[in-house]
Amino acid sequence: MTASGKVYLIGAGPGAADLMTLRAMRMLQAADAVVHDRLVSDEILALAPPAARMIAVGKAPGHHTVAQERINEILCDLAREGLSVARLKGGDPMIFGRGSEEAAYLTARGVSVEYAPGITAAQGMAAATGVPLTHRGLATGVRYVTGHRAADARLDLDWKSLACEETTLIVYMGAANIAEIALNLMREGLPGSLPVLAIASATTPREARLVSRLDRIGLEMAENPLTAPVLFVIGHVVSLYGVERVAAEAARDLPGEVRFAGE
Repeated sequence: MTASGKVYLIGAGPGAADLMTLRAMRMLQAADAVVHDRLVSDEILALAPPAARMIAVGKAPGHHTVAQERINEILCDLAREGLSVARLKGGDPMIFGRGSEEAAYLTARGVSVEYAPGITAAQGMAAATGVPLTHRGLATGVRYVTGHRAADARLDLDWKSLACEETTLIVYMGAANIAEIALNLMREGLPGSLPVLAIASATTPREARLVSRLDRIGLEMAENPLTAPVLFVIGHVVSLYGVERVAAEAARDLPGEVRFAGE
């Protein structure tokens, strides 16, 4: 059976509406229904057509108001009604966004799917802080990993391969497990002095930052936790985020706050 509607898998980016792509905006404004995650900002949701049906299916850590299986069904049912459906996800739907799972479900049932990539949180962090993902002499590559497993399963990452000082390690969804992550990386040889940047709600007015080091980040987050979503940047590139930059940002009255480990 071929559905008459279609689903747009749209990356809403890290939060700021002006970081959405033109394709994403075009797809959103053509939607009859918008199925959106919890982290999509009100600013972005306000760009949907006034007559569009708005359906929230957001998930929080340990609390999934709508199961993924049900989200798949909702998207399929709406498309089979002949609607153009915007599936709006924070960041990029193909980076820890389960976009490929939803696309596979839909295409298997004859539903047409189109994509609009989004700026992922790591890129938003780099633009907001000036900390690059790679930098000559500091990092020759970057790796993205998730710090959380479905159903709170054990983290079974390849710690040995991740413990590379020449690579910037970006950890998504790792706030609850950052102490375990840091310990495993140090066990495989990363120095405890390696700098770490934690950033919450990057690019939004709620943005908050913590500059720490690998052997302190777990304690720092336990004592003064940042509010999810939190991204961790582990590597020598964080050394480029210095006191001078913090002072300059404070002078410009940027949103959010910055903390340093030990403060």
